[in-house]
Amino acid sequence: MASPEEIRLFTISSEIPETRSLHKTAFSESQEQDVPTEYGIIKVAIQGNTKKPAIITYHDIGLNHVTGFQNFFHFTDMVVILEHFCVYHINAPGQDDGALPLIQGKINRQKDGYVYPTMDQLADTVSATVSYFGLRSVIGFGVGAGANVLARYALKNPKKVEGLALINPDAAQCGWVEWGYQKFNSWYLKSGNLTQYTEDYLLWHWFGRATKDSNTDLVHVYRQYVKTINPVNLALLIDSYCARSDLKLKRPSPNSQDKTGSLRCNCMLVVGDHGPLVDEAVDMNSRMDPAITTLVKLQDCGGMVLEEAPSKLAESFRLFLQGLGYIPLLSQAKLVEAREKHKSIPTDPLPTLTAGGDNDDSLFPTNC
Repeated sequence: MASPEEIRLFTISSEIPETRSLHKTAFSESQEQDVPTEYGIIKVAIQGNTKKPAIITYHDIGLNHVTGFQNFFHFTDMVVILEHFCVYHINAPGQDDGALPLIQGKINRQKDGYVYPTMDQLADTVSATVSYFGLRSVIGFGVGAGANVLARYALKNPKKVEGLALINPDAAQCGWVEWGYQKFNSWYLKSGNLTQYTEDYLLWHWFGRATKDSNTDLVHVYRQYVKTINPVNLALLIDSYCARSDLKLKRPSPNSQDKTGSLRCNCMLVVGDHGPLVDEAVDMNSRMDPAITTLVKLQDCGGMVLEEAPSKLAESFRLFLQGLGYIPLLSQAKLVEAREKHKSIPTDPLPTLTAGGDNDDSLFPTNC
């Protein structure tokens, strides 16, 4: 090994990191369709060849298919994986980009105004989407509230779901602390105001305290995005999520053929070890069939797993899909080869926006 005196620095090269974007840029090639449901028209973005196996996604509160999935689903490793699938990104009513405020009308046969669907009814909109596109079976990919919606859909339609990848899942009903925070948020949002309190709570819900303190650049990107959210529509979704019922999952007895109350498809539960919903994910895992359920806890990662650890999540998702019988020949070596062909796309891209001077997060809840 050369001594320090023998080491010479000949050249210095610099690379500009990729800018994190929450605008609809990478999804420009996707097709968006309006899907009629009993609870109004929802926006669905289709990414890929519709003749290939289907993956359906559902986003978390405060996000949509662009802000929740665009960066991850165009990450180098995921691009290679998704060449073999067609992805249907489902937006909750009123949560898509540019959605108009949900005002009084005759939707849902309510003459005195629009009644936002419950979590179970949101699962019915997933069923309507699957039927609308004529999908025989699907693989679910949900985050936060979206994970809860897809789990409900799988419980109602076990023959339609081949597998579920659930990020930051919570199978229990809303606790008192969470209920209090959410009710305050909903009250402010319904008045048309997006306060600092609501902004801080959403950031905590997405990232957790550890990421908020350690990755200020990434948090700042989403802090700026929060200011563009339609507050009235978000309040309606928060109310539904806050009023959710327990999934009443039951771990089947060993060698028992009775699967009542349990998810019957292969499931992968994913959570960051510094995320805000670690305990909830562990609790959900304890209530599921261990023979077909895997809990993945990503190290050194907060709540926004898709943004903080895309390579780890993509690798976990690839192995999960291979366990379902898909992409058997897609190895890690081929993914490395794909990265070499796309050197312009970093493996773990970092946002270039800086946090500026408005990063006072004193209102983040300490526990929820």
